[in-house]
Amino acid sequence: MSFSRNEVVLLPIPFTDLSSRKVRPAVVIGHSAHPGDLFVAPISSQLQNITVPLRDWRMAGLNVPCGIKSQLATVEDRLVVKSVGKLSVRDQTDLDQALRDWLKL
Repeated sequence: MSFSRNEVVLLPIPFTDLSSRKVRPAVVIGHSAHPGDLFVAPISSQLQNITVPLRDWRMAGLNVPCGIKSQLATVEDRLVVKSVGKLSVRDQTDLDQALRDWLKL
């Protein structure tokens, strides 16, 4: 499968203690130089844990108000269960600014 930047996907995310994992949404940030790897940022409905609130969460294929956490991960694209949507232009703009802030670009 091929995934594009700002696409919202579902993939298994491990718990921090690595005891288990649960399928959760994430947004594709980009592709790694290593074929088949994606850079993603997790999406959470726990609004106290997010950095970028999604104003158009329904357009992104999400069921409840959510936001993007200030975490980045590299995952194999084969782990993606399915694509559910794409960020709106204004949510993309907010994420782009947050990435510049997080990465000091």
